[in-house]
Amino acid sequence: GVTPSNEGRGYVLRRIMRRAMRHAHILGAKDPLMHRLVPELVNQMGEAFPELTRAKASIEATFEQEEVRFRKTLSRGASLLDEATADLSEGDALPGAVAFKLYDTYGFPLDLTQDAVRAKGLSVDTAGFDAAMTAQKDMAKAAGFKSGDAGSDAIWLEIREASGPTQFTGYACNTGEGALVAIVQDGAIVTQAQGGTVNVVFDHTPFYAESGGQAGDIGTVRFTGGAVLTVTDVSKKAGDVHVLIGTLTGVIETGETAQHSVDPVNRKSTRSNHSAAHLLHEALRNVLGEHVAQKGQMVDGERIRFDISHGGVVTREEIAAVEAQVNAVIRQNAPARTDLMSPEQAMEAGATALFGEKYGDEVRVLSLGEPVEGASKPFSIELCGGTHVERTGDIALFKVVSESAVAAGIRRIEAVTGEAARQYLEEQAGYARSVADYLKIKPEAITQRVTTLTAEKRQLEKDLSEAKKQIALGGAGGGASGPETIN
Repeated sequence: GVTPSNEGRGYVLRRIMRRAMRHAHILGAKDPLMHRLVPELVNQMGEAFPELTRAKASIEATFEQEEVRFRKTLSRGASLLDEATADLSEGDALPGAVAFKLYDTYGFPLDLTQDAVRAKGLSVDTAGFDAAMTAQKDMAKAAGFKSGDAGSDAIWLEIREASGPTQFTGYACNTGEGALVAIVQDGAIVTQAQGGTVNVVFDHTPFYAESGGQAGDIGTVRFTGGAVLTVTDVSKKAGDVHVLIGTLTGVIETGETAQHSVDPVNRKSTRSNHSAAHLLHEALRNVLGEHVAQKGQMVDGERIRFDISHGGVVTREEIAAVEAQVNAVIRQNAPARTDLMSPEQAMEAGATALFGEKYGDEVRVLSLGEPVEGASKPFSIELCGGTHVERTGDIALFKVVSESAVAAGIRRIEAVTGEAARQYLEEQAGYARSVADYLKIKPEAITQRVTTLTAEKRQLEKDLSEAKKQIALGGAGGGASGPETIN
């Protein structure tokens, strides 16, 4: 389930792969090589690791894409390296700034640069490299800090130690009451705030904090003293502290109670999108294969953004099959079921867990849809702590709006549900009606008419090109009386 990337375990994998690819290049391999080794890997290790067999096609495609990309990187970086070392003598050190540019701009890890210059009897100024790295991080931090900043992790750990975790009450309702236990403004804990951007913590709240790929809620908090907080986002700090972020009107003090109101329209559409994302995940596995794994998602009140591991383009036919499965489960209008159990019990029940996610002693298991095609378990069963629909029919309609590549072996699906899906389909139909009206034909005849017009255009271009050639030949000979008229 791990794929090459620029961070975390994906970055470690990319460095290992690129090191091997570079040695293959040095040995004289002119074309991508690593993907050709996968069948033998599956033969030798497939019995112990069945996922290798299931994901063979995806692994091969990822290896090949990564090696093609790295060969381009190697070519660009090698040119810069040759220029930078041209005036250096044996025993000299490559400037750290150059090594950092290779890393930052061309994706050359420091150890790869050290390997390359070592063959020339050179070294790398690692102190200069570290200084350049530190300078870039400092610039990023300076650019990222702003008024109302949420502060450091230490602040949230201090708040959690003093007040305990936030009790989330939003599974059953959109409103509730909570006591204000902490205010953070300009990166510091304060006991009072007057206007501006603030970060606040309550002992209880129905506001969902961004986690598990679901965006934080938006809404309004009204304090007993008359102040109003317009909540624009909610984040989770120190593991289980819900931090409401927003713009304050009036004065607040810790200890005040307040009425919390989550935006019901946004919450409803977010729930629909999140539940549809679970159905999408299972449908993609059914259509594309069991190698498909979720690599990231973000669902909010507007749309679904879902990333998966898959080696190639998801075709229109495959997308249509996925949409058909998801909409079939929606039409079941089956009740959603949430159970609390241990992670081990959840796995035995067939629940899908996300690799890399941390789960406690008790997990929420969401089941959506009736079993299909003779299956013995619900259509989708996953570990999830987010908010969801009460019945699959609440989603109403599901439509994929785009499919694209975001990294080697990673595809992104974007989709909409409910009213947003209806509006999207109406918009697409509107385009077809506009073209049909312009051409004075029925919408179903558009494809045939466009095909005919394209063929006629190509023929006219061919005739025009031939006519120009005849005119040129006639002019060169001096005997032509003038251009021939073409009807």
